[in-house]
Amino acid sequence: MHLINTCHTMPAPPPSPSMPIPEQPKKIFYIDDLKVGLITLVILHHALITYGAEGYWYYTQKTTHVGAITPMVILVTINQSFFMGFFFFLSAYFIPGSYNKKGAARFVKDRLLRLGIPLVFYSFVLSPVLIYLVYYFGEGHHITFMQFLGGFHDWINFGVLWFVAALLLFTIVYVLWRIVNKKHRSKSFAAPSSRIILGFAAAVGIISFLVRIVFPIGWVLSPVGFQLAYFSQYVALFLLGLVASKNNWLNALPYNNDKRFARYALRLLLFFPAIAIIEKIVKIPQGWFTGGFHWPQLLYAVWEQLLGFSIIVALLTYGKKLWNKSSALMGKLSRNSFAVYIFHPLVLVALALSVRNWGVDPALKFFIVAPLAVAGSFLLASMITLIPGVRKII
Repeated sequence: MHLINTCHTMPAPPPSPSMPIPEQPKKIFYIDDLKVGLITLVILHHALITYGAEGYWYYTQKTTHVGAITPMVILVTINQSFFMGFFFFLSAYFIPGSYNKKGAARFVKDRLLRLGIPLVFYSFVLSPVLIYLVYYFGEGHHITFMQFLGGFHDWINFGVLWFVAALLLFTIVYVLWRIVNKKHRSKSFAAPSSRIILGFAAAVGIISFLVRIVFPIGWVLSPVGFQLAYFSQYVALFLLGLVASKNNWLNALPYNNDKRFARYALRLLLFFPAIAIIEKIVKIPQGWFTGGFHWPQLLYAVWEQLLGFSIIVALLTYGKKLWNKSSALMGKLSRNSFAVYIFHPLVLVALALSVRNWGVDPALKFFIVAPLAVAGSFLLASMITLIPGVRKII
């Protein structure tokens, strides 16, 4: 996934005597809502790439209308600034508690089961099926699946499960650190101020800039599928998830951070018209934003992190403030979100191929395929998790 045409919070000020002190929630039910929202964004992200935005996907049918491409690119760019990093943060947040409860051996066994088996399944089963569907229907090579497999060599292909591979790698490093530092007590940290959050985000942006000098956006580490251009944020948010868990940062989030960081994000969105004007006046090559030692690349990398961190903090605070209620429906949808992540490419590709010959602009197909892909992915996931033994894994 690439873009450009390609937590922490400050303590609230002391309340006035007339202002009631909000009760701190004991459970974070809103994480279910956030997980469902994020997995929906993943599906929409790939649907946008299918029909207009730049980026790799199994099957694409791009619109040529600039009026459709531009908003698609903007949406993918905004999405990329935070959604996968947010997944790493939320995943890391629950790792220390699970490790403490299970111990190193059982925890590692559980992670290998829940992350390793999906990786093997996707690479050796689902990935060949997806590629064959595109080869047969999208490209018109009418051969049997067995004939296709006879010439198939791309067996190590994690596809969208690059995230699972990275999460497994990060988790193993965490386990090794816990084993080595068995007797070491890590320091406690208070929830950081908004200034520290933005400063940290800018620092991650500078590191991203340095990484992208060598590994520009769009460069993929094969066969695992890692886009190292984004990994500065992923590593940073994974580590912050661990620290936030130890220090109970989610329950310490000030309620007034929702509007503050939402305003930051909205202001940062002015980047799009501003950069369009700069490009027109200065005539900057587009590649200068995605890699190399260029000032537009530095500008873009820092902007991306400031926007992403602002959105994440705003969503966490809004979630705590508005969505922290137990919901059977959201709990079930959240429980199936990992299965949705694994199988949504099958649903999206099948739907896109089924309407490939429909004689309308691809941008219009997005409005049909995208919602069907979301609904179909959750439906398929709910059916798959009913299979005996599957729920123990995903």
